[in-house]
Amino acid sequence: MALYTGKGDGGTTQLFNSKKGERVSKNAVIFEALGTVDELNTVVGWCRTLVAGTDIREVLLAVQNNLFTIQAELAGADQSIPSAVVKEMEVRIADIEGQIPPITSFLIPGGTEVSSRLDIARAVARRSERRLIAAVEDGVQISEYTLVYANRLSSLLYALVRLENHHNDVEEKPPEYVG
Repeated sequence: MALYTGKGDGGTTQLFNSKKGERVSKNAVIFEALGTVDELNTVVGWCRTLVAGTDIREVLLAVQNNLFTIQAELAGADQSIPSAVVKEMEVRIADIEGQIPPITSFLIPGGTEVSSRLDIARAVARRSERRLIAAVEDGVQISEYTLVYANRLSSLLYALVRLENHHNDVEEKPPEYVG
């Protein structure tokens, strides 16, 4: 498979569900959503390279595979996130919450290299969710559980941030609001 075809040089491309010969502007809302999910997948992979624990690496790899599913669904493939994946994520978040101190305020990002990268992933996940919603508002069909997954993903990443800091005895600091 070639790394490029040249077919998109004019600023258009095709989706899985495009009619034969139908091309879509690369500036369309759908491509902003696809690109942001791709960016998130890359950032999650970057996090995974540094995580020491096999369990968390496996969680992040599962997230990456789920992000590919979301991209496929966005592009019109017959793929979507199943409800069981969302339920599994919710159980994992609850398990992590049971291991860390309760949260009482916003926290300043930072701590370890891993938690800082996970915080970046969390922020990109939130932007990715906004882009998915924009695509839905533009008429793209996205399943209910894919949208729920996108909403929960930032919570999972935040739980992993806090778990990483907790395991490394990093003191979490609330912001000091000025003024």
